Amino acid sequence: MVFLADLVSGEHFGRPGFGAETLPDRRGIAFPDYHKQETADIPIRNVAMPSHYIVPLRVNPRFTARPIVDIGARVRKGEKIGEPEGKFGVAVHAPTSGVIRDLGHYPMTHVSGLPALAYFIEPDGKDEAIEPTPYRGACDDTDRIRDFLQQMGLAGLGGAAFPSHAKVASSPVKTLIINGAECEPWITCDDRLMREHAAEIVAGACDLAAAVHALEVLIGIEDNKPQAIAAMQAAAANHGAVTVVAIPTIYPAGGEKQLIERLTGIEVPYGHLSAEFGVLVFNVGTARAVHRALTDGEPLTERVVTLTGAADDPGNRWVRIGHPIAELILEMAPKPEVDRYLLGGPMTGFAIPDLDAPILKGSNCIIAASPALFPPPPPEQPCIRCGACAPVCPARLEPMALYWFARAQQFGKAQEFHLFDCIECGCCAYVCPAHIPLVDYYRYAKSEIWEREREKAKPSNRKPVSNSAITAWNGKKRKKRHAPPPKPPKRSDDSKRKRKSLIAEASANGTNDRDGAASPSAPNANDAAARKKALVEAALARARAKRAAEATEPSGENRE
Repeated sequence: MVFLADLVSGEHFGRPGFGAETLPDRRGIAFPDYHKQETADIPIRNVAMPSHYIVPLRVNPRFTARPIVDIGARVRKGEKIGEPEGKFGVAVHAPTSGVIRDLGHYPMTHVSGLPALAYFIEPDGKDEAIEPTPYRGACDDTDRIRDFLQQMGLAGLGGAAFPSHAKVASSPVKTLIINGAECEPWITCDDRLMREHAAEIVAGACDLAAAVHALEVLIGIEDNKPQAIAAMQAAAANHGAVTVVAIPTIYPAGGEKQLIERLTGIEVPYGHLSAEFGVLVFNVGTARAVHRALTDGEPLTERVVTLTGAADDPGNRWVRIGHPIAELILEMAPKPEVDRYLLGGPMTGFAIPDLDAPILKGSNCIIAASPALFPPPPPEQPCIRCGACAPVCPARLEPMALYWFARAQQFGKAQEFHLFDCIECGCCAYVCPAHIPLVDYYRYAKSEIWEREREKAKPSNRKPVSNSAITAWNGKKRKKRHAPPPKPPKRSDDSKRKRKSLIAEASANGTNDRDGAASPSAPNANDAAARKKALVEAALARARAKRAAEATEPSGENRE
C-alpha cells in the first residue's frame, strides 16, 4: 500500500519549493505542470476484448446488488445479472455476451485489496446485446425516472460511484450543475468526452433538468480546457437554460461543494445535501450515460479511462466494467521502469494492490508510476507547527489540529473541529514540509468513528428494560431511601432468661471475657448494681488486653 505522501512527492510533480503555487486567498493549489498534455489531444479508442470479465456486485464500498443469474448460464450484453438491494442499490449488467463460469469472491480495485462477490464471465466473442428498452414515460416524472435509472445501473462516473438515482429527489431544485472541471493532474477522460460527445452531455443535462424541475443548468469547466469549453458552448447554443462557465484552474475546483460555492455562492455544510439548498451536481460522464439510458435504453456497462504515465502509448480508452486491469495496462505499453500502478489521480488515488482486480464504474484513470515521475518521499518528520496546511484547505479547516487529534485518538475533539468536512483532497499533505501523510490520519480517524458508531448500533444481547420496569425500580429506591429506620426486634422471654443466666454466671465466676482476660472479683449476685459494675469492668479489661496485644505486634511496614 502506498500512502498519499508517496504519490505527491518529488520535484517532477512540483512540490512547494519546485514551482508549485499555493493560493491562500482561493483555497487550493495551482500546479506548475498538470501532465494533461500527454493524453488530452489523443482521441478516445476502444480496447481489445479481454479473456474474461470480473463483474462485481458491489458498485461502491457501501452499496451492493443481489445475484440473480446462475453459474453456467449464458448472458448477453446489457442483460441484468444483479438486482439492486435497498433504495441506494443499483442494478448490475453483463458487459458482453458469454457464459458465467463462477460466482465468488475476487479482488477488488480498492486500497484495502479485500475481495468482493463478483461474476466471472467468459466472453464468447459475439458481443450480442439484448433488445434495448428506452424510457417511455413523461420527461418530468421524477419517481419513474429515478426507478428507471436505478434499474439501468447508473452511478456517478466522477470517481465516487454514488448512485445517480438517489440524487434525483422528489423535491424540485433550482440549479443543476454539470461538473466538467476535472481538476486533478494527469486525468483527461472528461476533457476528451466533452470534446467528442458534447451534444450527448448537453442532452443528458437537459434530461436531468426536466426530471428534477431545475430552472437553470450550469456546466463548470476549468479554463485550461479551451477546446472542451468551445465544444460545450457550441452544443449548448440552442438551449437557453444551459450556461457553460469557465472557472479558474485551481485544485480542487472539481470538488462538489467547492464547485457549488464557485458557481452559485452557496456553501453546503457537512451533514446536509446540496439538494436541501436547491442544487444538484452530476459529472459530465454521468450526464451522457443518463441520456444514453433514457433515449437508447443502454445500461451503464462502459466508461472512458485515462491510461497515462510512463508508457509508450498513453491515451483514453472506452473500457467496459469488469475489464481486468492486468490486461488493460498492456494497452498503453508501459515502460520497463514502471514500479507500480495508481488508480485515480496522484492526489486522491492509491497504488493498486492487485492487478487482477477489475475496472469499476468509478475507475477514471490508471497511471503507470516510475521513480522518475514519482520519486520516493522523504521520511516523515515531526510536525513543526508552521501552519502551511491551513491556508490551502478548500474546506477552511485546521489540518494541523485534526492531525494532532487523530494521532492522539481524540476522535471527539476531531469531530468538534469538523473532521467530516474534509474532502481528502490532499492539499495539506502536498504542502507539508514535514512530509506527514495527513490525509491518512484523517481517513484513520473517520474509519474509527464509523466503526464505533456501528458497534453502538448493533443490537444488545441483554433484554431491554421497559419504562415501567425502570419506573418501578426507581420507586423502590426512593421508598427505601426515605423509609424510617427499622425498629429493633423485641426480645422473647427465652432470650431474656438466657441473658440473665449468662450475666449471673459471669458474675459468679468473676469472668466474662472471650479473650480470657481476668476480671475483678464478682460482687453479690443479688445486687443488680454490682452486676452492672462487674460487666463494665469486664469490658474495660477486654479493651486493655486488646490494646496490649496490638502494642506487641510488629508494624505494617515490617510485616512479610
